[in-house]
Amino acid sequence: MTDPVDEVARRARQAQRALRLAPSEARAAVLRRLEALLVEREAALLEHNREDVAAAEREGLAAPLLRRLALTPAKLATLRDGLRQLAAWPDPVGQVVLRRELDQGLVLRQVKSPIGVLLVVFESRPDAVVQIGALALRAGNAVLLKGGAEARASNRALVACLRDALAREGLDPDAVGAVEDREALGRLLALDAHIDLVIPRGSSQLVRHVQASTRIPVLGHAEGICHLYLDRAADPDMAARLAVDGKCDAPSACNATETLLVHRDLLPHLPAVGAALRARGVELRADPQALPHLAAHGAVAAGEGDGDTEYGDLVLAVFTVPDLEAALRFIADHGSGHTDAIVTDDAEAAARFLAEVDSASVFHNASTRFADGYRYGLGAEVGISTGRIHARGPVGVEGLLTTRWLLEGAGQVAADYGPGKRAFTHRSLPT
Repeated sequence: MTDPVDEVARRARQAQRALRLAPSEARAAVLRRLEALLVEREAALLEHNREDVAAAEREGLAAPLLRRLALTPAKLATLRDGLRQLAAWPDPVGQVVLRRELDQGLVLRQVKSPIGVLLVVFESRPDAVVQIGALALRAGNAVLLKGGAEARASNRALVACLRDALAREGLDPDAVGAVEDREALGRLLALDAHIDLVIPRGSSQLVRHVQASTRIPVLGHAEGICHLYLDRAADPDMAARLAVDGKCDAPSACNATETLLVHRDLLPHLPAVGAALRARGVELRADPQALPHLAAHGAVAAGEGDGDTEYGDLVLAVFTVPDLEAALRFIADHGSGHTDAIVTDDAEAAARFLAEVDSASVFHNASTRFADGYRYGLGAEVGISTGRIHARGPVGVEGLLTTRWLLEGAGQVAADYGPGKRAFTHRSLPT
């Protein structure tokens, strides 16, 4: 008897082989069709999502996860905008990275190529179905999706949109597949013959579980412990604005600010920053130096784990540093390599921060919330990578491509080349 999990992966492999060869316009047309389906089915999609949210509330799902679970007309509009961006891009598949003449009549090309079949595991966020599916298809990849049980109805409806968009444009709908139960995920993680890359998108616990459960390469991120450092030369009004946006715009997002570092010379301006945060309902947990400046705004003493925690909620750790050097050390010791930012009017301090903080995204005078594939102009993101291999930061289409080498000759043989034989020209050619 055929294993249905093995079958969905096998079909995805077959569909991807055809998708890789499909014209760019065909893949772009799928995204335009998907955009239209999201408009056509918006009422039904929102109703499915309300069912999920209501069930999750009855089950006592944590508030941060509930916020991620909810679909809104605004979220759907953002998804459609991302689809339009992706569809309008030049075809990434087959782009020439390098052309080199090895000898007369022997020309080598390095070209961009799809990775193959992706398995993406995610929690709570049904909008990820569209983001991930669209990026995978634009890059010529098939994708298998494993969402959380809390978003089952929403995920099913959105996967149906993706598969219908493929079918209506004459492409194999099996380029998008879905599994729903944990047992199926475990079996998929063993299918290294069919699946080329696993991308876990969710908690650090999820990422670690996936990494420990498969031989397939994993592209994931650790916690999003993002810092905002208020330098001695920070503009106080800007500091307050960026602190509020970084913490409050989407507190459950992995690019939300979790720790505020304050230069001790800026402490006299900290009460105004604290007031702005408290007005938005933020719980402040401060070290002994910062606490007196924030006590009037309900701050409490920082405890064990503060400064090393991705809160995912309206909670912010506040720590004081004597100088930029100490801020850099703090981020190196406590950060997760996701996103860190400095607020300063000192160009030298900003340049040093940008050069020395070894995170996937590093900002000067900008909110950590900008670390996002849509905001970077990538159309969307399949996730954030805090690793240092293959892709780093928001992973868009480029992160879902590898390269191949194509060599065209006229009957040359390798034995003719080498010391005392024919020499290579190795001449660079325009791409």
